[in-house]
Amino acid sequence: MRDIKDFQLLEYNTFGIKGKCKRFVEFDSIEELKSVIVTLNDTDRPLMILGGGSNVLLTKDFPGTVLHSNIVGKPVVEEPADETDTIFVKAGSGMIWDDLVAFCVENGIYGTENLSLIPGTVGASAVQNIGAYGAEAKDIIYKVEAVEISTGNTVCFHNADCQYAYRQSRFKKDWRDKYIVTYVTYRLSAVFRPHLEYGNIRQELECEGIVTPTPKQLRDTIIRIREAKLPDPKIEGNAGSFFMNPVVDKAKYDALALKNPGMPHYTVDEYHEKIPAGWMIDRCGWKGKTVGRAGVHDKQALVLVNRGGATGKEIVELCNLIRKDVIDKFGIDINPEVNII
Repeated sequence: MRDIKDFQLLEYNTFGIKGKCKRFVEFDSIEELKSVIVTLNDTDRPLMILGGGSNVLLTKDFPGTVLHSNIVGKPVVEEPADETDTIFVKAGSGMIWDDLVAFCVENGIYGTENLSLIPGTVGASAVQNIGAYGAEAKDIIYKVEAVEISTGNTVCFHNADCQYAYRQSRFKKDWRDKYIVTYVTYRLSAVFRPHLEYGNIRQELECEGIVTPTPKQLRDTIIRIREAKLPDPKIEGNAGSFFMNPVVDKAKYDALALKNPGMPHYTVDEYHEKIPAGWMIDRCGWKGKTVGRAGVHDKQALVLVNRGGATGKEIVELCNLIRKDVIDKFGIDINPEVNII
């Protein structure tokens, strides 16, 4: 366990922004976490639970304690005798998410392929309900184990308890700062059922001459697509998709589609459509633009980047300019997916 005062968080946020916290605690086990929790007092607060820092934007020093999970180790695999083809995989909250995806594909365990290369940790997958290319963590999460901060008790939540929605869960709302995720168990499959209809997955596969992909081929294709349009945070600081794709009622979408022929959309249900925020940002002329030391990625307008030495406040200012333009042009307020601290 590490317990450090006045800690620099530069290496713990993928935007690459400087910001200190009053205290930084990294725990390697549930026992270590509980030993810390019982010592917390008012001088240690507020608390921030930080994973890989891939969904955080620091705008100032954090005046409290950052709790960081380093619970890793080899995932535990269980094949229940009473459930045909089902495989449960339990992983520590500190494990890198893409390492888990790689483990599953390499070991004949399927259901995570479309979520390849999403940055962050296993714990974040349960908190943020990460998603990409037609898949979401909520579709495979079976249960979430956590420690209650106020009592130090170990608790377990099943999928339905977490009230998952698009990039949302109770961990981000009424459970915020009440629980620290320690383990997540996923319900996966021994049977590979590829999902190829979202975005340009099938097109990319066909370019490689692949009609029926293997799990590894699908994973490699998803990685290739992501790497082609998303910047490497080690080179240009970013937090991936900065904005959530807005969901609007069908009447709103129909009216916009009349004014904007070819507007892309994904049907949520018979009453709602999801419109890509990146498309609207691009149509507002923001792709590739720079304001001060903050900018919009030239290959994906959904991604805001640190051009070098940017502060969190500069990123927020750029965010607000973009939101205003999208409201003015489309009448839609796009909300940040990133947690602004």
